[in-house]
Amino acid sequence: MENKESKKQMQMRKNISKICNNEELKTKKFIKEYFIITTGALIMAIGVSLFLLPNELSTGGFSGLGTIVYYVLKFPLGATTLVLNIPLLLIAYFRISKELFLKSIYGTFALSFFIDILDRLQPIIHDRFLGCIYGGILMGVGTAIILKVNGSTGGSDLLSYVIKSFKPQYKSGTLILIIDAIIIALNVFVFKAIDIGLYSAIAIFLMSKMIDLIFEGINFTKVLLIISPEYKKIAETIGKNIDRGSTALYSKGMYTNEDKMTLLCVGSRNEAYNIQYIAKQIDKNAFIIIMNAREVLGKGFKKQL
Repeated sequence: MENKESKKQMQMRKNISKICNNEELKTKKFIKEYFIITTGALIMAIGVSLFLLPNELSTGGFSGLGTIVYYVLKFPLGATTLVLNIPLLLIAYFRISKELFLKSIYGTFALSFFIDILDRLQPIIHDRFLGCIYGGILMGVGTAIILKVNGSTGGSDLLSYVIKSFKPQYKSGTLILIIDAIIIALNVFVFKAIDIGLYSAIAIFLMSKMIDLIFEGINFTKVLLIISPEYKKIAETIGKNIDRGSTALYSKGMYTNEDKMTLLCVGSRNEAYNIQYIAKQIDKNAFIIIMNAREVLGKGFKKQL
């Protein structure tokens, strides 16, 4: 009986320990994610308040509408953006997950707060060209950081989530592009300057490119398909010299009607050149296809979340 009781107590302690560890991990994850959202919102606010807003530019979204209100009615941009987001947040409460909703509320408040604080500082430049470039880059970096933790700062990205909850067949990217295009057109109409629209378009382009860069990284991965009767020797040499694995795929030449083996290799840009060189050294007639990989998860590459 005593042994049974002691085993039960030990099991209870283990269960309690697991629960405590899980709670600790959840707390750390919570603090980390909200710190990242805060950092992203601050970077976005720097782009808006110190580069875009002083030059009457925007990257669309509710900040674009807020820019119009800022110059026409002299209302603070951060406060205006927050007010515009309130009806959207109320709708989002019933249409999106609780986690995304809470992150969206926090992100929206953080961005609005930082915009109005930084707006009190002297603008860094009064040049629309430089403003659209650096403003777009900073907006892209901040947005990507927030999206990395599945967060939001309201505006067109949150609106796209809400629209997709009603119409799942619509693409988020297309929805955001349409919304932003309409808002930029309003900016051009109100300020009566076509260059505002053109510079804002550049800012949006740079913003999207920075988001892609942060999500995909600068170390682009290459995929090589090598068709050669010497595939075994090529695979062995790649493994020894570059320390990369290969996969042989069964294939069939439709012109020759011959069964073949196609070697699949994945590596960095530099490794791709070396793999190509090895294949050609072993078989100068090897047929090689080199492609870009959007993302690679697994051993030797990016760890899966």
